[in-house]
Amino acid sequence: MHDNTKAESSPARILVVDDEVYILQVVALKLRNAGLEVECAGDGDEAFALLKGKSFDLVVTDLQMPVMTGIELARAMAKDPALANIPVLMLTARGHTLRDGEADSVNIARVMQKPFSPRALLVEVLELLNPSQIQSASQAA
Repeated sequence: MHDNTKAESSPARILVVDDEVYILQVVALKLRNAGLEVECAGDGDEAFALLKGKSFDLVVTDLQMPVMTGIELARAMAKDPALANIPVLMLTARGHTLRDGEADSVNIARVMQKPFSPRALLVEVLELLNPSQIQSASQAA
């Protein structure tokens, strides 16, 4: 049995941004195993440079990072017409929250608290990319 829909469309491209290497590795592995293309960056500044040079469908970023935080990255994306429509999934440590209205002004589509289940993260990513993919990828996870 062949899945022609996968052959016809290229996999979604995800940019994962976190200053913790372990988080990058776990998230990238889970998303790649689900058939998504993943690139990683260690901070918002590095991520913004990648966003300027390549096309991405979604950004998964940590909130608290050196150089450029996740919220600063989201703000920079919102100011750039080529990047403004890319949804952002923000990861936060327990106790760190976004101020009221902050997510609305910068296209932060979802916020997840750390620690998180890699499986739950995958479901959130797939919901943001295409709600019809949830069932098939969840079974593959």
